[in-house]
Amino acid sequence: MDIPRMGIPDHLAEQMSMAEQHDYLRRRFSRGYSRRGILRASAATTGALTAVGVLGSPAFAAAPDLVTRSATDGIDGSLVAPVGRHLAFGADPSTQFRISWQVPAAVKKPFLRFGRHPHELGQRIPAELRDLHTPALTATSAALDQYYLHVALDHLQPGTTYYYGVGHTGFDPADPAHAATLSTFTTAPAPRRGEGSRAHDAFTFTAFGDQGVSAHALANDNVILAQQPAFHLHAGDICYADPDGQGLESDGADYAATTWDSFLAQTETVASKIPWMVAYGNHDMEAWYSPTGYGGEEARFSLPENGPTKDSGVYSFRYGNVGVISLDANDVSYEIPANNGITSGKQTTWLERRLREFRQDAEVDFIVVFFHHCAFSTTHQHASEGGVRDAWVPLFEQYRVDLVINGHNHVYERTDAILGGKASKAAPSGASIRPAEDGVVYVTAGAAGRSLYSFDYADTYEGNEHRVDELVTYHWEKGSVKVAETIDWSRVRYTGYSFLRVDVVPARKGATAKLKLTALTESGTAFDHLTIEREAGSTRGW
Repeated sequence: MDIPRMGIPDHLAEQMSMAEQHDYLRRRFSRGYSRRGILRASAATTGALTAVGVLGSPAFAAAPDLVTRSATDGIDGSLVAPVGRHLAFGADPSTQFRISWQVPAAVKKPFLRFGRHPHELGQRIPAELRDLHTPALTATSAALDQYYLHVALDHLQPGTTYYYGVGHTGFDPADPAHAATLSTFTTAPAPRRGEGSRAHDAFTFTAFGDQGVSAHALANDNVILAQQPAFHLHAGDICYADPDGQGLESDGADYAATTWDSFLAQTETVASKIPWMVAYGNHDMEAWYSPTGYGGEEARFSLPENGPTKDSGVYSFRYGNVGVISLDANDVSYEIPANNGITSGKQTTWLERRLREFRQDAEVDFIVVFFHHCAFSTTHQHASEGGVRDAWVPLFEQYRVDLVINGHNHVYERTDAILGGKASKAAPSGASIRPAEDGVVYVTAGAAGRSLYSFDYADTYEGNEHRVDELVTYHWEKGSVKVAETIDWSRVRYTGYSFLRVDVVPARKGATAKLKLTALTESGTAFDHLTIEREAGSTRGW
């Protein structure tokens, strides 16, 4: 019998979903099958951050799921400094924040202090430890424990800036010696309700996907911080600890868990101040942690839990007059099918309900949806995902979603307004679009820091126009099959590290509210502009 490095025969692995592979391994190894030579027990391993506390797993008798426990053991806390702080909203950004961080060893009594002034950090909240155990994934690799800490803050005051610091026994952020570790977060303004409540505040948010760890990723982070956004959307493929990205157990042969340490340290400068709202991409399906592969993300991130399932990175929130929805495109992907169908349609049902609820809310002018796989792209490497087109694009058009943001393809590409798979209105740079009449605009913003992809046609952007009316490209159909197509909707193409800035300009009821899109290079130079308009406070037709 052929047994590859991860313990599943090749001919079976190719036919299994991630959940089926996980169940196969759980049942097989729980019957006493020895993994000597495949997965070996390991003594304590020192990685980029890890110092102590690795748990042995002599026969992999149970799947390496996320373990949540109290941090009662550890080394001298004065020798351990918190790192990798990152923020997220709860379901209500005006009253709920989630603060997360990492420590290089198990510490005693981790906590968070916060208050409205840096010298008034009297509120001390115990933190939850999520000890993520990565087993030895090959015969030559070693097991590893990583320690992630989380605090959920509810009942905060809307529109308020708070100071916070994180620590543990032996390391108190209120100590003047650690004052430099303090940071801030700001809650969203209170939701406005009622006929006279249209005085929403203007704000900015940013977005990209496919970041990884690189000098280009850091450059984008620095320019994003300069935009002072209210929040940032990360459209998946977060750090690339799994470079293979197929969602298979065999991907573990190339997996480097310590890449997450480097990523969180790289991102801390911006994510410790600005909510870093992530969606999951194909490289985020880390199959050895849980049946869905998202057990690692559960350990590292605390996201809103108002979606159809707990661990899918599917959620929504409202900030001012914008409703935001995060989706898991792995659930519908034809190209990379490891998690195809994991929600049995629940995600799509939930999406339709949330779109309807946002459109029926007179205080929500714009709907922004972000996820990983591209609905419409023309790159040589991945192009367009037919599973997204089949499952979700009809809903985007039915509810006239104002902006769809994707990653997956490591470029910037923006479409014209699209209806029925075709350009319904031209949207050259500098134009204005009204989705209610014109159709839906899609932006691929996947050039956050990972190595760049290519187009089969020339780049075309502000100051470098090379318009081609029709392009020959392809999309993915069931069975991971490429199907050629000729398209007319690719308006802006840019092969360079970049991200998307969106300025939200509210308006009184009946006037015109705006989303002003600007694409920026890693050095802050603008190369694309578009304005999306909608009548403020209108729920006509919904």
